[in-house]
Amino acid sequence: MDQTDLKILSLLQKDATRPVADIAEQVNLSVTPCWRRIQKMKEDGVIERTAVLLDPKALGLNLTVFVSIKTSQHNAKWTQNLIGAVMSLPNVVEFHRMAGDIDYLLKVVVEDMAAYDRFYRRLIEAVDLLDVSASFSMEVIKSTTELPLDGQG
Repeated sequence: MDQTDLKILSLLQKDATRPVADIAEQVNLSVTPCWRRIQKMKEDGVIERTAVLLDPKALGLNLTVFVSIKTSQHNAKWTQNLIGAVMSLPNVVEFHRMAGDIDYLLKVVVEDMAAYDRFYRRLIEAVDLLDVSASFSMEVIKSTTELPLDGQG
């Protein structure tokens, strides 16, 4: 990938609906070579998918919860059970296996505290967990889907 590809990616991260002609103009290419570069980045897996970003609050999802999970079990069967349970819970928008004091971290969006309680009950019924704790987001200060492309990450 060269600087032109990075410029294309930067523009697409800001607005993936932007016409290829506009992107081509911004990066000093004609439309066809620009389109080819975008297609190649899709084929290479650099561009995973194109999605629409929704405002959680506009959809009534007013509470973001970071759920920390500790376990005493680290076997394949238990892990697959956890993965299956978490993947079946649509309120989980991120799921990470961690290094350090906690084993897994979930980012969960729900309507309110009662909805979180229902989520929590479903989670602990599905999987044997050593400890589950929650941190509630009071304010989103920064949230982006744009990855740093300038090499200064």
